[in-house]
Amino acid sequence: MSEDPYDVLGLGRTASAEEIKKAYRKIAKDSHPDLHPGDAAAEARFKAAGAAYDLLKDPETRKRFDAGEIDASGQEKPRERPFYRDYAEQPGNPYRQGPRYEGFGDDNDFFSEFLRRGGGRTGGFGGQGMRARGADAHYALEVPFLEAANGGSMRITLPGGNDLEVKIPKGISEGQVLRLRGKGSPGFGGAEPGDAYVTLSITPHPLFRREGDDIVMTLPVALDEAVLGAKVEVQTIAGPVKVSVPAGATSGQVLRLRGRGIAAAGRPAGDQRIELRIAMPKQIDEDLKRFMEEWRRDHAYDPRKGGQS
Repeated sequence: MSEDPYDVLGLGRTASAEEIKKAYRKIAKDSHPDLHPGDAAAEARFKAAGAAYDLLKDPETRKRFDAGEIDASGQEKPRERPFYRDYAEQPGNPYRQGPRYEGFGDDNDFFSEFLRRGGGRTGGFGGQGMRARGADAHYALEVPFLEAANGGSMRITLPGGNDLEVKIPKGISEGQVLRLRGKGSPGFGGAEPGDAYVTLSITPHPLFRREGDDIVMTLPVALDEAVLGAKVEVQTIAGPVKVSVPAGATSGQVLRLRGRGIAAAGRPAGDQRIELRIAMPKQIDEDLKRFMEEWRRDHAYDPRKGGQS
């Protein structure tokens, strides 16, 4: 399997951020270990897609990878510059025109990289043993619509059979990634564990849909309720409430419940928008038919012209 993150996600280098997210979500969903227990190839695809998405979703790390400054794992690539360049060019040096030593980068690059990887710490290279931070883990989680809106708690079953609790914040969005510190693979040589990254997808709801921080729904109203007005029960993401349908209501008319939408942290709550739809009775009985015939005879109008006929 190629380590190039674009190859892993099946994308070209000009892919948009939205294309990257969609490609990752498809692979994560199709190859999730919960759906393929014991399938090492599916697990490998799942982990590789997570690593590729982590690198490409951040514009800065993607830019650095495209420029060749970091590799597919996000590690710095050493710059290839002469280590002894200054001495080799000194006037009077008898070996001035001789061979140059390449491959170590700037004088301090090699040692900075050595220290960054742990070589200069007690317990690192040359200490009591090698230390290495644990690998990050990547998971996909489908969240029911109401849990995404109101927050809650869910559990992920891990490949080894254990489970992991995931706190769902209020108002999470489709494709949002949660970082669980220290919930990845254990470290080596006593080093800290990696983190777990959980990509969330939201399952549709039969009644509600989300537009920004607003909740939108369609409310059927009876013919008499539309004509005479009525007080009816309406579902919200926090439970049922009573709303007033105004007399003379028409299909497409929108009622608004202030502050009944998504209440994500750090933002004012959205609204709930209720679009009315007049629902005719399944059968037109003789009384209604006779009434409407008489009413049309005396009060007929053409709504397509917007006025009385």
